[in-house]
Amino acid sequence: MRSAASGSTSVFEAAQNHSHFNMFTCAKFVSTPALVRAGSRSLYRPLSAAVLSRPEAKPEVSGAVLPQSAFTQALRSFQTSAVSRDIDTAAKFIGAGAATVGVAGSGAGIGTVFGSLIIGYARNPSLKQQLFSYAILGFALSEAMGLFCLMVAFLILFAM
Repeated sequence: MRSAASGSTSVFEAAQNHSHFNMFTCAKFVSTPALVRAGSRSLYRPLSAAVLSRPEAKPEVSGAVLPQSAFTQALRSFQTSAVSRDIDTAAKFIGAGAATVGVAGSGAGIGTVFGSLIIGYARNPSLKQQLFSYAILGFALSEAMGLFCLMVAFLILFAM
């Protein structure tokens, strides 16, 4: 924003140019290729690979290397090892198996509903239409509960 009379820049524009220069300088310093390589290599390896790897198998990095700081160790503590991933997978399968038990209950419920329909029709054949509509309602509710159990099992397996 230059004034027409003086031709000088405003204080706001000067501060904006100065902060832009500082951000550019900071970005160039932080994103040097050696620092990016060393930082990404230390963060993407799981903790089990870092502990179990042999000293002679570690690759040498040329240039600047990030030291093992508290920040890097804190990030490594959030990464999961192969053993904990296996435990999580086993827990998923156990949970999905437990959720599918409700499907068997649904089958038993459907059998009970239609068994009761046959018994009711044998006792009073004149109520055939009313008994059949109640049986269809019971079948639908029982089947819905079985489908809900199956949906929960799939959610446990694929959504978590």
